[in-house]
Amino acid sequence: MTERLIGDRYQLASILGQGGMGQVWTAYDRRLDRRVAVKLLRPDKVAGPGTVAEELRRRFVRECRVTAQVDHPGLVTVHDAGSDGDELFLVMGYVEGSDLADHLADHVATHGPYPWQWAVAVVAQLCSVLSAVHAVPIVHRDLKPRNVMVRPDGTVLVLDLGVASVMDTDTTRLTSTGTPIGSPAYMAPEQAMSGAVGPYTDLYALGVLLYELLSGNVPFAGSTALGVLHRHLYEAPVPVRPQRPEVPQELEALLMRLLAKDPQDRPSSAQEVYEALAPLLPARDGRGPVRPLDPTRPFVRPQAPWPDRAAVIPPRPTTPPTSTPTGTPVPPTSAPTPTRNPAPVPVPQKPDIPGAVDQARTLLDQGRLTQAVDILGGILPAAAAEHGEHSPVVRSLRKQYAATLMDDGQYRRALPELRRLAEEFPAGDPQSLRFRYDAAQCLEQLGEPAAALAEYRSLLPYFENRYANPDQALPLEIRRRIAHLLLSLGDRPAAHDTLARLLFDAERLHGPTHPFPSEIRRTLQWLSQVR
Repeated sequence: MTERLIGDRYQLASILGQGGMGQVWTAYDRRLDRRVAVKLLRPDKVAGPGTVAEELRRRFVRECRVTAQVDHPGLVTVHDAGSDGDELFLVMGYVEGSDLADHLADHVATHGPYPWQWAVAVVAQLCSVLSAVHAVPIVHRDLKPRNVMVRPDGTVLVLDLGVASVMDTDTTRLTSTGTPIGSPAYMAPEQAMSGAVGPYTDLYALGVLLYELLSGNVPFAGSTALGVLHRHLYEAPVPVRPQRPEVPQELEALLMRLLAKDPQDRPSSAQEVYEALAPLLPARDGRGPVRPLDPTRPFVRPQAPWPDRAAVIPPRPTTPPTSTPTGTPVPPTSAPTPTRNPAPVPVPQKPDIPGAVDQARTLLDQGRLTQAVDILGGILPAAAAEHGEHSPVVRSLRKQYAATLMDDGQYRRALPELRRLAEEFPAGDPQSLRFRYDAAQCLEQLGEPAAALAEYRSLLPYFENRYANPDQALPLEIRRRIAHLLLSLGDRPAAHDTLARLLFDAERLHGPTHPFPSEIRRTLQWLSQVR
């Protein structure tokens, strides 16, 4: 136990892990007398006004907010978040068990290859987590055995949505060293090429993880990160059944679909993967021994106590029921409800629309986006009934509501509001175009690259018209988004051509040393290395 206190509450004990973004510690919560895990962003990564430091700080804050939005037992619980001096911290539940990488290595060393039933059980549970995560929408971006814990009851828990954050196009960009975010051994081709990512990106990583569980090795290895990424892009994985004929054919077929180079050839969702795995899951008969840290346990013995816990934790004492003289238990009775005069029906009060708007603005100033969303969404029907659906008041409210939904990462709810706003104005009107641009961003965040690409392409001629749009930087940003979407759809020649022409125009507008053309130059260099 150290003497260091974070947030005047969490006393750091020992380091659990360390990575590019910072450190994870075990800590003691003095207020609630419990053990927790504390993630710290390294001071040298956030110090100073540099672009990289600011990006890491922004990603960390988004991690805290977005991770807390997802309610699923397969995700680590977020307890607290904040800053302590120059450091940012995230407090999570402490997880007992073993990470999947160590669990696999120990099993191979003591028992041989991982049973295929265990692999199915692990991946089925991960599908449940990914379904909840993708619905937000979030893309994990770094799913791998080190980010999965196997708990004593056999359930698995997904860790570290820090690299994942939200489906934000900013985080699909290259790092300052020209390396894509994520782990090369588990990286999908579109992520390796710095294209737009989506749920299909996590499904590829899930396939790599399943391949490793079945074979003991990742499908593509190499001495350098560039070599590994090149194999992801151009080599087909070696089937696992020649080495392990007991693996069902349907499981290997699903594995090959998950590892498809083209995202459109992969399963459409984590739900589809789960449905394909369901017939292969063990039956719920409860027969036979279940070893500690057995991932099939949740399916064989659902809701069973954890191994060795029943002998350690005594049952909670209960109050004996009241008995009659003959010894027959009787349920407790409640006092009879007295007869009362019916209460008068309250007269509904007129909603205070200006007051609700002021309250929402105050919450927005405080960064309490979720509460502001609830207030704005709740007052919209009343405002429409009082002022009319197409009134300036309702339009202004809807605009603020849609913008807040986007800031809160609720792209699925923001999309219909933006489309409705765009229809309020004539085609080609600057306000309509801006709402359509925001709607295209929502489509991109929701993992619909083809629809987003079509919308950006239809908008680009309007935004390139300098008379209609004086902002010369916005068309360049749209072209950058088009290039990343082309990469995610596997059209690398078109993406390279788009970026090459974009670099010329970006240097002419911003100058060669500006971050925007510098980023494009790094992407082009990266593409030339892996072509």
